[in-house]
Amino acid sequence: MESISLLLSESLSPYQVTLMSCGSRGECLVTLKNSAGAIVLEREVNQAQLTDKRLLTDVVDGLHRDLLIAEGRLEPCVIAALRHATQGKVFDQHR
Repeated sequence: MESISLLLSESLSPYQVTLMSCGSRGECLVTLKNSAGAIVLEREVNQAQLTDKRLLTDVVDGLHRDLLIAEGRLEPCVIAALRHATQGKVFDQHR
């Protein structure tokens, strides 16, 4: 778990990352703090997501997106519009 915590810290720099087991079903709490020590983001993830490379990449991507939203650099409606546009392209390719 310590190596995963280090990987998350490198991927989410400059935020301080804390990873703690918190559930009986393998849940882990990921906490990101800014340089002042204030909690910017907390997410609960399944431990299995942290042990699979592809799933871990998805977790990091999601945390990056959530940080952008928390910092006010990305609005949730923009994400919805981007997803909608992407889904339209996927459907068009299958015709």
